[in-house]
Amino acid sequence: MKNISPFLAFLSLFLFISCTSTKNSDPEPTKRPNILLIMTDDQGWGDLGIHGNDSISTPNLDQFAREAVSFDRFYVSPVCAPTRASLLTGRYHLRTGTSWVTHRKEVMRSGEVTISEYLKKAGYRTGIFGKWHNGEQYPNDPKGQGFDDFLGFKAGHWNNYFDPVLYHNDTLGKHEGFISDIFTNAAINWMGQKSEEPFFCYIPYNAPHGPFQVPDKYFDKYKKAGLNDKNAAVYGMVENIDDNVGRLLSFLKDQQLADNTIVLFLTDNGPNGKRFNGGMRGTKASNHEGGMRVPLFIKWGDHLSPGKVIKPLAAHIDLLPTLLDLSNIDYKPVLPLDGRSLKPLLLEETVDWPARQLYHIQTDGKKSILHSAVRSEQHRFVINRDSSMQLFDMQADPGQKQNIIDDHPDLAKKYLADLEEWFADVTSADITAPPIPVGQLAFGHVSLPAHEAQLNGQLRFQGKMGWANDYIIDWNSVQDSLKWPIEVAQKGQYEVRMHYVASDMAVGSSYRLAAHKADLEGEIEAAYYPDFLPSPDRIKRGEVYERVWKVETIGALNLEKGRQDLVLHPLDLPRQQFVELKELELIRKF
Repeated sequence: MKNISPFLAFLSLFLFISCTSTKNSDPEPTKRPNILLIMTDDQGWGDLGIHGNDSISTPNLDQFAREAVSFDRFYVSPVCAPTRASLLTGRYHLRTGTSWVTHRKEVMRSGEVTISEYLKKAGYRTGIFGKWHNGEQYPNDPKGQGFDDFLGFKAGHWNNYFDPVLYHNDTLGKHEGFISDIFTNAAINWMGQKSEEPFFCYIPYNAPHGPFQVPDKYFDKYKKAGLNDKNAAVYGMVENIDDNVGRLLSFLKDQQLADNTIVLFLTDNGPNGKRFNGGMRGTKASNHEGGMRVPLFIKWGDHLSPGKVIKPLAAHIDLLPTLLDLSNIDYKPVLPLDGRSLKPLLLEETVDWPARQLYHIQTDGKKSILHSAVRSEQHRFVINRDSSMQLFDMQADPGQKQNIIDDHPDLAKKYLADLEEWFADVTSADITAPPIPVGQLAFGHVSLPAHEAQLNGQLRFQGKMGWANDYIIDWNSVQDSLKWPIEVAQKGQYEVRMHYVASDMAVGSSYRLAAHKADLEGEIEAAYYPDFLPSPDRIKRGEVYERVWKVETIGALNLEKGRQDLVLHPLDLPRQQFVELKELELIRKF
């Protein structure tokens, strides 16, 4: 260097510093955040210690809420399947085809684009561990809607929470332990897999939905505190969830994932029974405040202000655009969204945030505006099942004790017009129950559950309402039949299996199973009628009890491609009794 001129020495130093500065100033590639979305089933706003319930112990969730951003007025649908459809799509549930919780009215159309599909396209790996409840058959199931991995069940509820038989992707198998613990273990193992990809982990716990089963240590604690059996079971299940949330948060911290993981906690509707709920009117399935106002806590390392409370109205339809925006994903919605991104509120950006109205309805698939509500920042307008209307000032009267509709007829008229306009818009597409997809290329096997069949004659469900896992009884006439509307994607031969029990009175009965240009006939040759399985319920259940079903291959059908009805009916009932039927299976023969 001693022979270099001063100018060249200066130039060399300048170039070195410039190159070094340029290299150091290059932004590192943005690492997208992981997302852990936790949702419980039938846990109300009041089922948390931090919300003033001094009868329940939820230390992990309470601490999480203190460290997170909380939404003061966050809303979901009155019942579970509609909430799930809106959460996953960012759209009001009726747009997705989901209108109710059973009889295929819970099925979200496969053309809907879920948050897991958007995230997967952006390079995320996606997993769900828990309750799906938006369609049992592919492509309406988790694998068809963007999830790489699935452990759980697809129906509206499950019959046994101890050592349950669950789906792992497409295979049913027994898993040891209590169901919420199983889902947590699986989620932790999955999140812990070494991968350069960020993850989206969705844990929709099925507790504290019935049947009311919970380990002794939780139940006994609340019984000793003087609670009745149902509430002791519910609070015990919630405390078990709290323990599991603690495990999830500890895992993220131990694995140094907490700083770059967005963690959300919410519930899917109001409480499944009358208990503490902050003085709100209504419970699950209600169109009043207590039926659909739930907690939402969001934490993301140091990105969000701990303890911040957001006052403007927000809802399940907002989570998809919010999470995509927080993840810095440039996307164009494939279908129009109803939700808005909450990112400006979360990051405390200065933006114009206009007031909004949220709409809620509970329907069984009929195009009726009954049992609906409008929620504005100040009011709740309600249409009840008997067509009566109510208006409440939610700021002056949060407990909805005073109906002010007679004092404000013009305001009620406006809300009614808004509601009718919204309802016409979201039901412009078909919301009738879709046919069962059969013969999809990816799957050669499909289940046709009894509760998804149409009943003709004097048949009825054991559980009366035909909830998930229900079965058919009182099959006493050749005039009685079951019909499954199906949509066959691949023409071919399909082996048929029948899941049933048969008393001595059913032996010798013959039957016919028929579809378009295809049929088979058979006979019940032997009795099989086992007792119900023992159940560790804390109170008598509203759901049907478990039993071991006989699974018998009854023949094969050569099904044509296209939409058709699959009909099962007796040909001869020598003792005026046929089987009790749980489901049919169709297995395509390749």
